[in-house]
Amino acid sequence: MTPEAAVQIIREALLAAFGLAAPLLLIGFGVGIVMNLVQVATSLQDSAFSTFPRLAAFLTGFIVLMPWMLKQLVAYTVGVFTAIAKYGH
Repeated sequence: MTPEAAVQIIREALLAAFGLAAPLLLIGFGVGIVMNLVQVATSLQDSAFSTFPRLAAFLTGFIVLMPWMLKQLVAYTVGVFTAIAKYGH
């Protein structure tokens, strides 16, 4: 295996991790912004007020996005095994 092939596999791993984490991070960011605006508007300073909706949004997003995430992960894994089989001689 050449160094370029190893760098390409690592690059694909980082991009796959980013692609899988980005939707959940965006959900958390969006809910966090909305909850902070509600806290500012109502002058509530309770940290649990923003934590529980954010956790619920993460859980809901994870459950809804799980089939897509698994499909992406399987496609990446097949690609890695194909690349290893190709370069591993």
